[in-house]
Amino acid sequence: MKNFNLAIDGPAGAGKSTIAKKIAKQLGFIYVDTGAMYRAMALYFLRNKIEASQVDRIEEACKNVNVTIEYKEGEQLVMLNGENVNGFIRTEEVGNMASASSVNRTVRLKLVELQQELAKKENVVMDGRDIGTYVLPNADLKIYLTASSKERARRRWAELKEKGIDADIDSIEKDIIERDHRDMTREFAPLKQAEDAIYLDTSDMPIEVVVETIINLIQK
Repeated sequence: MKNFNLAIDGPAGAGKSTIAKKIAKQLGFIYVDTGAMYRAMALYFLRNKIEASQVDRIEEACKNVNVTIEYKEGEQLVMLNGENVNGFIRTEEVGNMASASSVNRTVRLKLVELQQELAKKENVVMDGRDIGTYVLPNADLKIYLTASSKERARRRWAELKEKGIDADIDSIEKDIIERDHRDMTREFAPLKQAEDAIYLDTSDMPIEVVVETIINLIQK
């Protein structure tokens, strides 16, 4: 039986990762967190004091970076050169560096190859910015998941507040709008809705409803 590939694309803060993980868990698929892979690369650049504008240094560094995803007792581990970096890749600094460095063609090609190989062997749910358009253009189902910038900022603010981190919601929204612009206007594999993707605006949809909607589409 052919493996089933689900591609979920959309802007930052749309809930892609949360929804993709729940779908994968319910269906017994492997969740491939492509954003976490880019974040791991970004963490390597930050640790080595490489700036996003230093194209030559980034391309040279890619030769020394190995990013893989492993599962241990049901938990996804993001491995950077053999180190579990789950605890280091979810900061705003790493997120901004990931967005800025992901425009680099060498960075993207390195990670895309790994993602495509995994999808050939397993039933996967993959989320990111260019999964349906570039990484898995032949995915069995493509979803474009989005929400208003205001709602995405509110969700991120609530997430930070729950962790005891003070944040300004207007600054968060400003960062989100700037990240959207970078992602949508980059030269290589920009964020856009695939022609055969189903558009889902989750601004007013509870997570469980979104998950149920997508699972129903898979089962059809």
